[in-house]
Amino acid sequence: MITVTTGEKEFFKGIGQIKFEGLSTDNPLAFRWYDENRVIAGKTMKEHLRFACAYWHSFVATGGDPFGEATIIHPWNEKSDAVARAKDKMDAAFEFITKMNLPYYCFHDVDLVDYTNDIKENERRLQAVVDYAQQKQAASGVKLLWGTANLFSHRRYMNGAATNPDFHVLAHGAAQVKSALDATIALGGENYVFWGGREGYMSLLNTNMKREQEHLAKFLHTAKDYARKQGFKGTFFIEPKPCEPSKHQYDYDSATVSNFLRQYGLLEDFKLNIEVNHATLAGHTFQHELQVAADAGLLGSMDANRGDYQNGWDTDQFPNNINELTEAMLIVLEANGLQGGGINFDAKIRRNSTDPADLFYAHIGGMDTFARALITADQILQQSDYKKIRTKRYASFDQGAGQDFENGLMDLEALRNYAVEKGEPESISGQQELLENIINRFI
Repeated sequence: MITVTTGEKEFFKGIGQIKFEGLSTDNPLAFRWYDENRVIAGKTMKEHLRFACAYWHSFVATGGDPFGEATIIHPWNEKSDAVARAKDKMDAAFEFITKMNLPYYCFHDVDLVDYTNDIKENERRLQAVVDYAQQKQAASGVKLLWGTANLFSHRRYMNGAATNPDFHVLAHGAAQVKSALDATIALGGENYVFWGGREGYMSLLNTNMKREQEHLAKFLHTAKDYARKQGFKGTFFIEPKPCEPSKHQYDYDSATVSNFLRQYGLLEDFKLNIEVNHATLAGHTFQHELQVAADAGLLGSMDANRGDYQNGWDTDQFPNNINELTEAMLIVLEANGLQGGGINFDAKIRRNSTDPADLFYAHIGGMDTFARALITADQILQQSDYKKIRTKRYASFDQGAGQDFENGLMDLEALRNYAVEKGEPESISGQQELLENIINRFI
């Protein structure tokens, strides 16, 4: 049960609790599809989707870009003292999160409070804000889905953190991760994420790639071992991204990360956090990245957003593509859900969306689209021939020689002899258009 909380000052005046009103409503500040108590495939929507608010985009981002100054002026950034300013930001955050009825939030350490170059001062500041966050969580019922450390914005990390060629920089990254892990544990965080924003290279001419990846693995093992010693029971996530800001990042995509975890003995503790826009930057669909993770038993969590079809970079727009998300939820449902994580809105309102209500409209739209996709995907699985068509396509492997092959009972000569005996195979349609029509029909 989420309880609406505000601080001494109400930052989103005139906006109350966002409620489910159904398809008949014209209220833009209400859910049309997201009914958290509606049961789908044996679980409530709230249990399936586990929505989280991204602290950085919602309460830190200002609309600034490489070509222009900030356009979104946050009223919680007025105080000069860093901790006092951070507490105002947290008041605004929990007011928004509770009014939206979001069960979770996620953060980077530097989102919670501004950092300096002094490690001890950063730890003091973060501890003060964590103490305050504990009070806010207790009063509201909101939980922490995951925490993480920002190891990419500071200039010391221009060549990476865990993969930096300078050990001194790596040690600074470790100190920051330790503090972020301590904060996550203190706040009851259910998971912890590593996103290697600069864990990669700009040029192979000055890079020892093998050594850097070995350092990254050792860094992850060290962080994991520390957290376990502190009693952390949650899952660690790696968030794949192919490039930007680095030319090539070592966490390129789901397949790359899966192989990395397997190679360095990290599979037992780590899973994947898949982001839509990162998938498209890697030249894949979001569905592809989810399926690769699910097939490897590593589908942990997702960052929900979308890119712009005309831009080849990470625009982090709020998700609204019902076809894409329906196909995504088919994969999630068939994989029996996310393993430990949820759906974090790693998305930001546009530079010219400057009204306080715009942040609500964005989240309402994203939550409703995911809810509608969940309903539609369940109906497709329960009421259509979707699964039958796919099963039939592979029927030749379910009996006879095909089944023997899957069971390792046919050698290369036996396969050759089968081909000679049976002659030329008939063409079998993949029925792609029919399957696409089924998706659209249920939407």
